[in-house]
Amino acid sequence: MQTAPTPSAPASGTALTLDDLFRRTVSRQPDDVALIDPPNKQRITGEAPMQLTFAQADQAISAIAARFVESGLPSGSIIAMQMPNTIEFVVTAMAAIRAGLVVALLPQLWRQSELTTALNRIGARAIAGIGRIEIVDHADLALNAAAEAFSIRHVFGFGNDLPEGMAPLTIATSGMNGWLPPAPPDARRPAIVTFDVTPDGFRAIPRNHLQLISGGLAIFLEAGLPQGAKLLSAMAPASFAAFASTVMTWLLSGGSLALHHPADLQALEQQIVDGPCDTLIAPALLALRLAESGTLARPQAAVKHVIGLWRTPDRVAASDNWQDAGTTLTDVYLFGEIGLFAARRLADGSPAPIAPGPFGAPRGAARSKSIGEIIVTPKATLALRGAMVPVTAYRTPSGESLMETPAPDYVDTGYAAHLDRTKSIIGITAPPVGIVGVGGYRFLSQDLDEWARRLAAGAMLTALPDQLNGFRLAGRASDNRSAREALGELGLNPLMVEAFRDRSSTG
Repeated sequence: MQTAPTPSAPASGTALTLDDLFRRTVSRQPDDVALIDPPNKQRITGEAPMQLTFAQADQAISAIAARFVESGLPSGSIIAMQMPNTIEFVVTAMAAIRAGLVVALLPQLWRQSELTTALNRIGARAIAGIGRIEIVDHADLALNAAAEAFSIRHVFGFGNDLPEGMAPLTIATSGMNGWLPPAPPDARRPAIVTFDVTPDGFRAIPRNHLQLISGGLAIFLEAGLPQGAKLLSAMAPASFAAFASTVMTWLLSGGSLALHHPADLQALEQQIVDGPCDTLIAPALLALRLAESGTLARPQAAVKHVIGLWRTPDRVAASDNWQDAGTTLTDVYLFGEIGLFAARRLADGSPAPIAPGPFGAPRGAARSKSIGEIIVTPKATLALRGAMVPVTAYRTPSGESLMETPAPDYVDTGYAAHLDRTKSIIGITAPPVGIVGVGGYRFLSQDLDEWARRLAAGAMLTALPDQLNGFRLAGRASDNRSAREALGELGLNPLMVEAFRDRSSTG
């Protein structure tokens, strides 16, 4: 097997990029396994599962990066991606970054309305996707959204029988030795864009390489992951938290990354047992369920570290204790797209107390090495600052913060919090007012009312508390079937549409 040439190290004083991290691993261990597809990929996308070594992944990344450059996409332009949690996502994202592009991560459940809004908001020049995910024709979605986004010039896709107008992409594992981009990526320039909902409305959040590395380090260091970790990720790849916990921990560890496309519990359990993986990255409530069922304790399972992501950080303190003595659980507190911090569970399995001040430093390191800082504001909300927090993205055009903050380098998360001064412990008590979180999606409460008003008189769309997701959407209309059809025609995502499902037969 031919391997890529050893990459040269960045010049002294030059900040590392994501591509630098990847190339260093390629040079050290080209023949080690880098990426592993979900075993049920055939059902998800119609393509057979594969696995790539680092050398093969490097070739595939260069081939797609060259395709982007040859298509005329200039450095710094934005390419949007809506993909499942498969090898194609990782390779395409890394290829775009190698080509000097900015990757905009589009949630899988977004349909034409949200896609069009996002693409126009960021001025994307291209979109990359896949023929289908499950039973949904994502090629058609991408083409229709691109037709309504005037900045889009290229639509790329993986899969067989792609429609006219979608340029095919493939995973090529040879023939690209020595290919270099016209200009190397700049670590200070944006690498990805994600999307958040704030009290000010829908917002695009760019992050550069340094901010992404900081987010990955906050998790990697607190979880105590080893070099060469064998990771298994069950996170949908459409948010800063998912990217930091999955792609960044993989790049930082230099190990392998096995992917699970959410959420087939039986397939995930089989991947854990078949392994070998020593680190599981999953939604925290799913991880707790796997520990309770005994899946992680099976003799065949090799999991030693679990990284559990909480989209509802106000619920961590009241969660069940971690039951698997053979593994460690690290809770990752997520605050929309603002930022995150991680805290490893105590020896008895209970959540670690959260103290104000610096976080993310390696154990025993000086405070100056911390990655971020947590405070409680005078408004009794929790605020974050640090290398990963994109402060400018949460400013208004006048330079003012969207929420009141105690200092210009903090961003207020909006989560209600209080400080127990006798114990110096922070309690996070409630989500931001006016924002509804359903799974990994956030909505303004007033937007739900606006969508309901587009239906027949008397229609209602609201958010109800949900044990797993924080909230769930529920709708009521005189004719639920007609309401579903109307919302689908408006191009809204299934969370909205299925809120009006007929419950008469569900018991």
